[in-house]
Amino acid sequence: MCGVVGIAGKSPVNQMLFDALTMLQHRGQDAAGIVTCHNGRLFLRKDNGMVRDVFHTRHMRALLGNYGIGHVRYPTAGSSSSAEAQPFYVNSPYGITLAHNGNLTNADEIHDDLFKTDLRHMNTDSDSEVLLNVFAHELQKRGKLTPTADDIFHVVTRVHERCKGGYAVVAMITGHGLVGFRDPNGIRPLILGSRDTDDGVEYILASESVALTALGFKVERDVMPGEAIFIDDAGNLFTKQCAANPHHSPCIFEYVYFARPDAIIDGISVYKARLKMGEKLAQKILREWSEDHDIDVVIPIPDTSRTSALELANTLGVKFREGFMKNRYIGRTFIMPGQQLRKKSVRQKLNPVELEFKDKNVLLVDDSIVRGTTCNEIIQMARDAGAKKVFFASAAPMVKYPNVYGIDMPVKNELIASNRDVEEIREMIGADRLIFQDLEDLKQAVRTKKVPELTDFDCSVFDGIYVAGNIDESYLDGLERKRNDSAKKTKDGYIDLNIDAASVDLSGIKEN
Repeated sequence: MCGVVGIAGKSPVNQMLFDALTMLQHRGQDAAGIVTCHNGRLFLRKDNGMVRDVFHTRHMRALLGNYGIGHVRYPTAGSSSSAEAQPFYVNSPYGITLAHNGNLTNADEIHDDLFKTDLRHMNTDSDSEVLLNVFAHELQKRGKLTPTADDIFHVVTRVHERCKGGYAVVAMITGHGLVGFRDPNGIRPLILGSRDTDDGVEYILASESVALTALGFKVERDVMPGEAIFIDDAGNLFTKQCAANPHHSPCIFEYVYFARPDAIIDGISVYKARLKMGEKLAQKILREWSEDHDIDVVIPIPDTSRTSALELANTLGVKFREGFMKNRYIGRTFIMPGQQLRKKSVRQKLNPVELEFKDKNVLLVDDSIVRGTTCNEIIQMARDAGAKKVFFASAAPMVKYPNVYGIDMPVKNELIASNRDVEEIREMIGADRLIFQDLEDLKQAVRTKKVPELTDFDCSVFDGIYVAGNIDESYLDGLERKRNDSAKKTKDGYIDLNIDAASVDLSGIKEN
């Protein structure tokens, strides 16, 4: 999972890009990058680390220009080396930089075609570099000195035809403009905003609405599945549907876990969806555990589950309390490699407030249960703090299948629910009671009357149905070899030939 932003401005965009990436930091804490364009020259800074650590004053001063794109990364495939920090760049044609959120499910196949047929070389294992080279190759085939909007839309059409999976893309064509597009199923989010200035209209494309509103941009609308946006160097905006058969099926896990609660994605309030998740889950508790549920207090596991837990407590008529204090300098644990590291991180991240647990029957609420490692640790922490009984509720259904569209979720045999029922999971995590959200209830929680046409979602981690198709057992087996914990331990064992920390001037790109 990653966050992307692109800005076509009327004044320097370096600070706006920095601020937007800070607002999107929750979508990626592994690496960050910004590239800007000024007088036909690119200025690039990218490296591993948080936004505040990658960009210092000297870097910001060197990021010149009124156009630019930015990226924050969680590694979902390939390596976590700084060589794979984005944006990526190719020199021909024009000079193109690209940032990508998502995952191509046929990246290996395209990689071979690009090398053998299109004669293009790639220096990393990232599918984002594959996507960039597809875009560049198709644009080069147009053979234009100056690409038009129609050329850009033809190229995006070809990208949709060649690339399978989930992707939201921002790209900058040096001296010609900014491009944004979304996969034909709209799995990964992308939002368009605008702002009036004395010099004309500025435009922004970003993964979440929070990046727009924080900068004072007005949210215009979501980029539609398969649609492309082109803002030329004069600031003119062009749009076109570039997919033959688009079908809107956004990733439902965005609403469960990844997006900020104050975000609006595809017209749906993440906050309101999470409130409804809590209400639906409370109703299930009343059905299955009866009104005599024996719960004294509801405690969320910070931070994502807080909204759902609050509404759950209200619906049950039970006290809601903050029982865990969070250290905000520890990253999201289900993406961390290795069980021991995840267990250690849980203890470092959360500390119980004993008076909220002592001699009480506690219902802990989390957004989801993935490996179950953190659940086990948290339940034990609650018992150590004096809880009589510890019940556990998941605001999401059982996660049974890996994600293939850009979330670095564990492989199937590392998912605690992959081949177990609720009672077996309860025993493994050590809870006195355990309950999961029903999938249909989750869908109803996310749906809204404001967007009646949006009824379908990618729920593949829950039901194993991959909306973009082309996923079989052989693909999942290959994914398992790449993603399992033992593979991650050795993935970065190579020499990085990319220059990513020094200030250099190479082929028109200045990297700081």
